[in-house]
Amino acid sequence: MNKAFIKETDDDDDSEKPEVISKTKKNYVTPFGLAELQNELRHLLSDERPKIVEIVRWAAGNGDRSENGDYIYGKRRLREIDRRVRYLTKRIDMAEVVDPKLQQNLQQVFFGATVTYTQKDGVHQTVKIVGIDEADLTKGKISWISPVAKALLKSRVGDIVNLHTPAGREKIEILAIEYLIEKP
Repeated sequence: MNKAFIKETDDDDDSEKPEVISKTKKNYVTPFGLAELQNELRHLLSDERPKIVEIVRWAAGNGDRSENGDYIYGKRRLREIDRRVRYLTKRIDMAEVVDPKLQQNLQQVFFGATVTYTQKDGVHQTVKIVGIDEADLTKGKISWISPVAKALLKSRVGDIVNLHTPAGREKIEILAIEYLIEKP
């Protein structure tokens, strides 16, 4: 088919993965994670969106909109911002805050735990189990629905658990469990 007949949309952004999020039904989040979501929403609504609206208003006043780059890109950015605002609003509305400092059984791995474990090759890893929206592997934060977190949940120091990976099963040993509190 000729590319001239294919509609290009701005909805090709897969960063939010609604199919994964909708399966969980609950949006567990740490207090820090909820504050981060609220801060991003506040920033988009009070800072970024008004600036883009002003640029689009100025560009629209310049006449022909069909070849006006400021207008076209500004409208596209407004759609992106509005999509993100809708997403954040839904996630905040669904949020169930789980405060790690209120955990009862500190000897077991639950939501909010920072866990140090060792793999079969002797490499030590430290991860914090957090909500879907907070996960950031570069900061050592993994989602509670990730395979590693699922393997670690309810284990104790000294336990050896099976982690199912694409390469097969791997045994990992729990070395330490902490419940650290982050500050926004």
